[in-house]
Amino acid sequence: MKNFASFSSVILISLVLIITRIFYTDTSQPLPIKVTTWDALGYYLYLPSTHIYHDDTSFDWFKKIDSTYQLSGGTFYQAQPHANGKLVYKYLRGVSLLQLPFYYAAHAYASISKQYPADGFSYPYQFAIAFGALFFVILSLFILRNILIRYYKDSTVAITLFLLVIASNAIQYIAIEGGQSHGYIFPLYVFILYCTIRWHENYKLIWSFLIGLIIGIATISRPTEAIMLLIPLLWNKNNVQLWNEKWQKIKQQKTHLIVVFIGGFLGILPQLIYWKRITGSWIYDVGSKWDFLNPHFRVLVGWEKGWFIYTPVTMLFVIGLFFLKQKPFKTAIITFCILNIYIIISWHIWRYGGSYSTRALVQSYPVFAIPLAGIVDYIMSRKLKWVFIPLSIYLIIVNLFQLRQYNLGILHYDDMNRKYYSSIYLNPNPSALDMSLLDTKDFISNESGYNKKTIYEQQEKITLLPNSTFFEDTIKLNQSNHQQYLKVNARINSYEHLWNNSLMATCILDNDTLIHSFRLMHPLAKVNLMNDYAFYIQLPSTSTKAILSLKINSTDYHGVMESLIVNILSR
Repeated sequence: MKNFASFSSVILISLVLIITRIFYTDTSQPLPIKVTTWDALGYYLYLPSTHIYHDDTSFDWFKKIDSTYQLSGGTFYQAQPHANGKLVYKYLRGVSLLQLPFYYAAHAYASISKQYPADGFSYPYQFAIAFGALFFVILSLFILRNILIRYYKDSTVAITLFLLVIASNAIQYIAIEGGQSHGYIFPLYVFILYCTIRWHENYKLIWSFLIGLIIGIATISRPTEAIMLLIPLLWNKNNVQLWNEKWQKIKQQKTHLIVVFIGGFLGILPQLIYWKRITGSWIYDVGSKWDFLNPHFRVLVGWEKGWFIYTPVTMLFVIGLFFLKQKPFKTAIITFCILNIYIIISWHIWRYGGSYSTRALVQSYPVFAIPLAGIVDYIMSRKLKWVFIPLSIYLIIVNLFQLRQYNLGILHYDDMNRKYYSSIYLNPNPSALDMSLLDTKDFISNESGYNKKTIYEQQEKITLLPNSTFFEDTIKLNQSNHQQYLKVNARINSYEHLWNNSLMATCILDNDTLIHSFRLMHPLAKVNLMNDYAFYIQLPSTSTKAILSLKINSTDYHGVMESLIVNILSR
């Protein structure tokens, strides 16, 4: 079979995506798959609100839905009030258009089978939206393979596609959080690449129309995707001669520009009609703030969720821009990728909500596949391949391991830092002490060099009351020691209200007061279970005594402490 390696790669990727989706289906829950949550809910709401409830202005019906399925995140931020008293969607409707066929299939099944409520949110709908993203992406991967094969060797394409998806956070937003916009927009970038190539091959009007339509739909999915216009615009313009030839061709066939405009207008028309109907205006500002003069490079290299740090394969996406040689797409791809990254790191809310790595770039990975193929092709034709192959395997293993950590909550969705990441990196059994690094920098990696003395130990259950001190003691310190730490271990059963509440440790010293706050809802904690909490407090070497007090910083917390151990470590 011709190009067997790349074909097999797509098949294997498809199997990994499907197996991943099945693995993260929890049949013990009333809703085994739940993907229309948080931001994804905002994209999806257009469908049930219009087709089932016939109400997209007040959303009175949603309160019952949310109490049944817990989708909104606790606060209905997915729509915002307008001056006319109506609620207006915060998110655009392009993704819902892509979800429409899968939604209809789910609604038909729910209506006919009577096994599930035909309410727009029960299991058939969640299943359809999740696997709908998989269907679109898998289809697009075969097309992307066809595109890359035009320019690169079969083996290069096979490796490129596998790294693109399985070694990156794309797998999270395609196979696990399939209701998000990224998995549905991902194929649009494949389609725009394919249509661009086909237009340059035969200059048929159908490709012009599809280019416009795809850009239009992408724009009303996420407005920043409008920059995909650069791909057909700059394709085959690597030098002045090619530039002039292309413009001469366009001047001779001005109909193509009109057709592109018509396609684009039809693509954005559903959004314009919605805004006009709800707000009275054709254009509505959903509210976004950009820091173009002060871009946030932490999006790429920050320990919070940096793109290069948590998905290091993406460094090859960028380095590959230097390996495009004189291929017809060079100018288009380099310009798009650089501008796309610049726009993403310039958004004011640079953390992009809860996410694994930088999710806002995932949908454009098909474009990044081209420079990735460029550097893979370069490496695999040299002796470097004997280093690159095991490195690639390592990157895949790390990514799959971290995906599991992320979905267990261990790799935190928003509050990562360097010390905490170091403590959980490829760590299958992180401890409560590791969890403390989300809230403190005080840590001892190895206690063997310290003298350890227990100054308090309690093994009887006591009731913990909100916002009241449950331990206080004066501890004598050895002033001659260079390093001293207090170590606290506690086992606490939290009946409720873990979120937004903390275990507060206050240490009053001779000339200073140290205050540490440790979240009760750390990544290993569970409501109504006995949870372990542990942390260090580094003390100044000059202090002679410390008054340590512990309390639950909360007004609504209820729980029981089973044990408490306080040690002093010195050397």
